[in-house]
Amino acid sequence: MGDSTKSRRRKKPVKKPYDGFPLTAHPTGRWCKKIRGKLHYFGRWGTRQNGEVTTVDNFDEEAQAAVDLYNEQRDDLHAGRTPRVKSDGLTVAEACNRFLNAKHALLDTGELTQRSFGNYLSTCQKITAAFGRNRLVNDLAVEDFDGFRRELAKGRGPVALGNEIRHVRIVFKYAYDAGLIDRPLRFGPHFKGPSKAILRRERAKNGKRMFEADEFRRILDAADSVLKAMILLGINCGFGQTDCANLRQTHLDLDGGWIDYPRPKTGIERRCPIWPETIEALREAIDLRPEPKDPGDDELCFVTIQGNRWVRPLKMSHVDTVGPAFKRLLVKLGIDGKRNFYAIRHTFETIAGESKDQVAVNSIMGHVDNSMAGVYRERISDERLKAVVDVVRSWLLPELDGDNDRK
Repeated sequence: MGDSTKSRRRKKPVKKPYDGFPLTAHPTGRWCKKIRGKLHYFGRWGTRQNGEVTTVDNFDEEAQAAVDLYNEQRDDLHAGRTPRVKSDGLTVAEACNRFLNAKHALLDTGELTQRSFGNYLSTCQKITAAFGRNRLVNDLAVEDFDGFRRELAKGRGPVALGNEIRHVRIVFKYAYDAGLIDRPLRFGPHFKGPSKAILRRERAKNGKRMFEADEFRRILDAADSVLKAMILLGINCGFGQTDCANLRQTHLDLDGGWIDYPRPKTGIERRCPIWPETIEALREAIDLRPEPKDPGDDELCFVTIQGNRWVRPLKMSHVDTVGPAFKRLLVKLGIDGKRNFYAIRHTFETIAGESKDQVAVNSIMGHVDNSMAGVYRERISDERLKAVVDVVRSWLLPELDGDNDRK
């Protein structure tokens, strides 16, 4: 590999292109500047190859283009105004930058997760790669989106394809809603997610996303203390990985046998009765918990051996340690690998539905109830919540049926 190739593959520039260069290299591969406490982006210094940001071939040209854009917008930005789009039209790159700036503002206020922002960033990179950075948004036609859909479909299943198409439409809808273009784009009749029939066939091909009781008992018997506690939270309360990773001891009333815990994804309040088996597993896991690296994590019920959260943000993505640990357990037991930790939540929903009290099931799951009844309903009795989890416990541990007293 020659010197010129090595220079193109170096990481974030240590030095700026010249003295007095007004922008900073951001780890996402773009030039940025903080103005009035907010990051703004003005073009790229690099591109992603094999998951790593590397320097672009025309480094100096890209840097100058970023400075030109900054100089064009700086008066408005420093004055707190939204920069006007150039009269010759909105480019794809400008549309994506404006969209990402808006989403980054939500990320800063905690209204958007790091994972969601990472997904949007990835989508914008695909959009600019497909259409070109300098292509005018209003020039995009139906045939452009038809070809883009064919590219997006390569190597993606129906669900992933549908999600990506939805994100693309969100980016261009933002451009219209924000007044950056004067008319909505025509995506054409085919730039949409796969049909419900295709999704049903895909789901049937992959099999049911739940575990049977005998499989679940094998999983619990083979799990270590910490993973067992998380698995029991999944089947007892419908918890996912992030629920377990963010659970604090202040959410627990182990003596009374209750968890009061807003769902991290939506902030919806949840109250769930916990079984004696879950209480015992939680006590053991908390006793075995290593010292957290971050003092702010002192109250967490679970941290990894390294002292990190089991699910935590990482730059523009996140690290999930729960899923791989559970996957390894399934492989060890020879249980169908197409299911994952989140399938426990599917299992809880399915079995809890046998209680015939869907309102109480939804409450434990933390589902949004947008019905008129949901607007007026102020509480659900503890007796109804207990009845739901008792149905699941009787399914899982039939030998204890009728013995639903909690410690």
